Amino acid sequence: MAPPAKITPTPDRAGAPRASAAPVLAAVAAVLCLAGLGLTLVLGGAAFPEVIPGLPDAGDAVRWGLPLSKAVMETAGVLTIGALLLAVVLLPSDKGRLSRQAVGYVHAATWSALAWAAGAVGTLYFQASEFLARPLGRVSVDEVTAYAGSVSGGIALMFVILLTTGILLFGRTVTGATGALWLLVLALAATTPPALTGHSASAGAHELAVTGLALHVITISVWTGGLALLTFHAMRARGDAVETAAARFSRLALWAYVGVAISGLASALARIESLDALLRTEYGLIILVKVVLFAVLGAFGYLHREFALKGLDGAAKAPGWPARRRLLFLRIAAVEVLVMALVIGVSVGLGRTAPPPPLDSRVDPAALILGFPVPPPMDAANLLTLWRPDLFFIMLVVVAGGLYAAGVVRLVRRGDSWPAGRAVAFTAGLLTIVAVQLSGFATYAMVLFSTHMIQHMVLSMLTPILLVLGAPVTLALRALHPVKRRGDRGPREWLNLFLNSRYSKLVTHPAVATPLFILSPYALYFTPLFPTLMNDHLGHLFMGVHFLVTGFLFYWVIVGIDPAPRKMPYLLRILLLLLAMGFHAFFGISIMMQSAPIAMDYYGQFDVPWLDGLAEDQYAGGGVAWALGEIPTLLVMLALVVQWSRDDEKQERRRERHARRDGSDDADLDAYNAYLAELDRRNKAISGAEAPAAEEKTAQEKAAGEKAGDD
Repeated sequence: MAPPAKITPTPDRAGAPRASAAPVLAAVAAVLCLAGLGLTLVLGGAAFPEVIPGLPDAGDAVRWGLPLSKAVMETAGVLTIGALLLAVVLLPSDKGRLSRQAVGYVHAATWSALAWAAGAVGTLYFQASEFLARPLGRVSVDEVTAYAGSVSGGIALMFVILLTTGILLFGRTVTGATGALWLLVLALAATTPPALTGHSASAGAHELAVTGLALHVITISVWTGGLALLTFHAMRARGDAVETAAARFSRLALWAYVGVAISGLASALARIESLDALLRTEYGLIILVKVVLFAVLGAFGYLHREFALKGLDGAAKAPGWPARRRLLFLRIAAVEVLVMALVIGVSVGLGRTAPPPPLDSRVDPAALILGFPVPPPMDAANLLTLWRPDLFFIMLVVVAGGLYAAGVVRLVRRGDSWPAGRAVAFTAGLLTIVAVQLSGFATYAMVLFSTHMIQHMVLSMLTPILLVLGAPVTLALRALHPVKRRGDRGPREWLNLFLNSRYSKLVTHPAVATPLFILSPYALYFTPLFPTLMNDHLGHLFMGVHFLVTGFLFYWVIVGIDPAPRKMPYLLRILLLLLAMGFHAFFGISIMMQSAPIAMDYYGQFDVPWLDGLAEDQYAGGGVAWALGEIPTLLVMLALVVQWSRDDEKQERRRERHARRDGSDDADLDAYNAYLAELDRRNKAISGAEAPAAEEKTAQEKAAGEKAGDD
């Protein structure tokens, strides 16, 4: 284990606040968090609900203890993420080694992870008590264990406990930036399981509610935790260390702010169906309170960027100026942290408040599963109008397209060029995602196997080809700037590290990428996995992401332009492509020959009056798999031929350059001619030696013939 790098901050003590102010700030933040929680519980009606006599009830201890334990869990999670973010992203490293300060923050993250796990355990007990409608003292450990293993809310908390325990155990030994990054990924993943259950899972618009709340929790944790730990760091460190961390967080906070806004809007739209529900229900009023607090935080962010951060940037150059600007920065940051603490309390209370009932009170069995009623017969008009706004794929398309466009603009502004064909290919790839994941195809794919197969084939065989031909990694490497500090890691350095990592070499190896691509459909559709995934929105999301990733890896190996850990001969690429084509053709034929419908338990739930039959629809789906597997293969074959030809031309130009460097423009031709001359000389020498022997043999044969004639 490498020792931590020693990066000494610049001393600057005059007039700066002391670190002793941190406990006071933490205490005030805790009070505001509890105040926001209590007021929200009272306003939303969760604090004093109407208890019907004779019905079982968990009691007031559970009613108040559950939101308190959730507040502890979420606050500890925010602090864990903030400490790891500060250590691995905001503070500079030295050739992959964390500074001593950064290692200290990683160790601090393990303690907050312990509090996170403890809060999750407490929440698990309170939720089990509420689920069983019995006071906490009358719930046994066996009942809590059963709840944790069978109910979605309990399973989610068990994942949180597992991940936070991993952070606690492994975090004590981490001194490298890569290890700390993996801990940060674990921490971000630990925030999502509770967000995927509760109100979001039961909301009508699953695509908005589930993804929206998960994204909301992640972005607000990064924003709040990063600012809280940056404020604490600014109270302790001095000079360039604070300036660098603050500048990096400013850019990250802007992305987090936008993510919080978009995800919060999506979550609200999934639960509030009218303006009246927003203005006249407790749930709607609490959301309005969050909107106001969010606007206040945006104003503080503007003050940071326009005043405090600009002052810090020039702090090292003006005597007396650093302390005053640092004080301004800390004052704004401290108030912002307090507002964020209030937001956390309000958010926990909002999670305990029942959302408004739907406008249409009729119970539709299909809508309970799909999130919408069975659509009308499929035609061109319905495919263009019955859109399904899935927030995950909306964000994927918008962020990927925006980053790609920003990279091209940066290259053009500095005088470089970028092939228009690559930009067109990448844009077309994103548009195919929009077509099959957000349009009417996404609606009908929920009830028709054939339409689902169109989704699958496009996402796995057409979209990846276009994205790979867009060369996004090459664009990123050219557009991203290297970090200013030698040995530090920024986005470009992290990308380079990933491309050359053992993991990248493993997943892009033909022996791994090819089986993943060609065998995944068999493992999905011919096992009980397919109906299981179809019954849940997260299952749909998993399938879509899996199709994209496996297709991207395979076609990156086959036809990729971006730098890869290994380059394969073009002949081997063609053979792998033909192998994949054969497997996909057999897959489509196998589906067409199935005697029983696939996922009968799932598709049989829906009454689709305009459908001829499940078997006929499945037969059409097999034909789609067969046909759509052939067309992209031909496109890739054409691209391979073009790449092979260009590679030969490049090799020829390289040989010509070597020849000119050797002093002869025709060095290769001269060498070849010399080789032919040598062969000719050897042939003549052999012919000259064999001629006398041949003449003597001819004379002997002639004499033998004459003698035979005389006889």
